[in-house]
Amino acid sequence: MLFNSLDFAVFLPIVFILYWFVFKQSLRAQNILLLVASYVFYGWWDWRFLGLILFSTLVDFGIGNSLRYAKEARKRKLLLYTSVFVNLGLLGVFKYYNFFIDNFVAAFSFFGSSIQPSSLDIILPVGISFYTFQTLSYSIDVYRHQLRPVSGFVPFASYVAFFPQLVAGPIERATHLLPQFLKPRVFDSELAKGGVSLIIWGLFKKMVVADNCAFFVNQIFDGTGGYSSAELFLGIVLFAFQIYGDFSGYSDIAIGVARLFGFQLMTNFSFPYFSRDIAEFWRRWHISLSTWFRDYLYIPLGGSRGSTWQQVRNVFIIFLVSGFWHGANWTFIVWGGIHAFLFLPLLVLKWNRKHTSSTRISWGELPSILGTFLMVCLAWLFFRADSLEAAWHFLARIFSFDSFALGLFYSSSKSLLFSLISAVGILVLLGYEYRSVQGQAREVQLTTYQAILIGVLIVFMGVYKNPSDFIYFQF
Repeated sequence: MLFNSLDFAVFLPIVFILYWFVFKQSLRAQNILLLVASYVFYGWWDWRFLGLILFSTLVDFGIGNSLRYAKEARKRKLLLYTSVFVNLGLLGVFKYYNFFIDNFVAAFSFFGSSIQPSSLDIILPVGISFYTFQTLSYSIDVYRHQLRPVSGFVPFASYVAFFPQLVAGPIERATHLLPQFLKPRVFDSELAKGGVSLIIWGLFKKMVVADNCAFFVNQIFDGTGGYSSAELFLGIVLFAFQIYGDFSGYSDIAIGVARLFGFQLMTNFSFPYFSRDIAEFWRRWHISLSTWFRDYLYIPLGGSRGSTWQQVRNVFIIFLVSGFWHGANWTFIVWGGIHAFLFLPLLVLKWNRKHTSSTRISWGELPSILGTFLMVCLAWLFFRADSLEAAWHFLARIFSFDSFALGLFYSSSKSLLFSLISAVGILVLLGYEYRSVQGQAREVQLTTYQAILIGVLIVFMGVYKNPSDFIYFQF
């Protein structure tokens, strides 16, 4: 079920009315309703996926309760390793099995041998990378004594399957979200009002900014040979805004919907394209994933402690694993490696914590912001390309400087319309975020006039174009 679909527009009010008007007197009934609604929401794509999320939930719920009574260090480690093995094993089979098989075959072929292993025709379950990390963090936190195991299955299952953030995050920690299922919720009109603003703003990012940018991005990446260097370069820039509008739009909608039910989710984006270096970019982009890797991988590896070589090693591990998390393709690994190389000088020079205390920016920092944005766009090329060969060909065509024609963007009335909507949408988005970075606004709070205006534009795009999947559904 898509946030930007008519199905969800019917689903959400029904759940909201039942939650606050029918079951408001019973916390358990509210949690059961959220669990059932979440399974309906998730099963809307393919009901067979429900067995997988239920299995993952049962495993970590059982391990958490076993850790409650396990006192011996050896037994506790065995339980933790079981959780890690099961969760990463699910990812390995459903997401990476064919990748490893194909590369295994390629390696043997390189040395002159030929093997014929069998690959699997596997459908990647929506959101598996998100909810497996969420359940895994629960087991790790219980093992570390940072969280008491929850005794009730319904609250835990509701935490794992909570439909607003189930399929594309934010990746919530059990220490933050799970306790919210254990205490009564009271309807807060101000919280709900802020939630509605976030939902409208998120739909604006997705349907007005991202989907209109995608109209050009898909054409450019599907046929790089026929476009000028300028059009290819703009294709990368538009993809940067497409993926940001798409993914941060989803996060805004998720946070807003959660607030309608009395829940607070963590911030997942903080104006990343105003970053002054790559280190700051990663403190602002997909925050729930970057902090997850920091706490459960980077710090256990030693983090910033130890020799310079050990710090460099840890940085490369974290970025390469982050790239691989996104998909079973060498393009994602190279994307992670590019960010590691861009981060490396900051680490060596001890500048990686330079921009942490203040969000305000000055005009003198504009060159560093633009430079960081261009480096991010360069990396996005590898993220978006179907293969490394296609990415290198795309890059070579850009730097050939063969033509600066921009015919694609006004070749038809439809292209011209989408060009104008994309440009206006990006300017509105950046304008709001600039005010926020300067400390003039902490969060989207739309006036009635602004909400109506944006709402009309969203409805127009919904009628004009069919609802499209969010990019991160594939991860």
